[in-house]
Amino acid sequence: MAIALLQGACSVFGVRSEETPKYEVVQSADNKQIRLYSPYILAQTVVQGDFSEAQSKAFRILAGYIFGGNEKKQNIAMTGPVVQGRVAESEKIAMTAPVTQTKSEQGWVMSFMMPSKYKLQDLPIPKNKNIVFVEIPERYIGAFQYSGFWSESINDQKAEELKKWLATQSGYEINSGPQFAGYNPPWTLPFLRRNEIMFELKKK
Repeated sequence: MAIALLQGACSVFGVRSEETPKYEVVQSADNKQIRLYSPYILAQTVVQGDFSEAQSKAFRILAGYIFGGNEKKQNIAMTGPVVQGRVAESEKIAMTAPVTQTKSEQGWVMSFMMPSKYKLQDLPIPKNKNIVFVEIPERYIGAFQYSGFWSESINDQKAEELKKWLATQSGYEINSGPQFAGYNPPWTLPFLRRNEIMFELKKK
């Protein structure tokens, strides 16, 4: 699976070395949290296809960029997690989504977080014109962490569970479709995997 290459620094025991988004935990219960994420920058592309096909297409485009497919022929450090999501066909693509693959009328959107050492003006220009950069502001995210294997059906089930918990948390409302984050490659032992379901939140 191509998406695993992004997380090649991970071992079978789930050890990670790549940078991940910075956040502060605001509320927590069991494996569910409300987080306040710091700003970061995304490299983003849109592709057509079903869930798996789009995943591979978009990954190749964005991985090509960070592995030297830019005007400076510069390698950019890998980051994690890989996050996928889908929204209703009638919704617009959320340009302030987290590191995502999101279904839209135009196809699927996938984004890679850029390492925090870069400012927007410092990032090398992509050779592929289908890549754009998006500056993500500080925002709140509801997250549910679980281990084991993940699939669309499992993710949907976990998303419903997270949605019910978030409904009990006063002061916040869901402001996006579910996003599905995988922090480990497929060869990581299932009980050591870190998977997350996430919703972007808005303060009431």
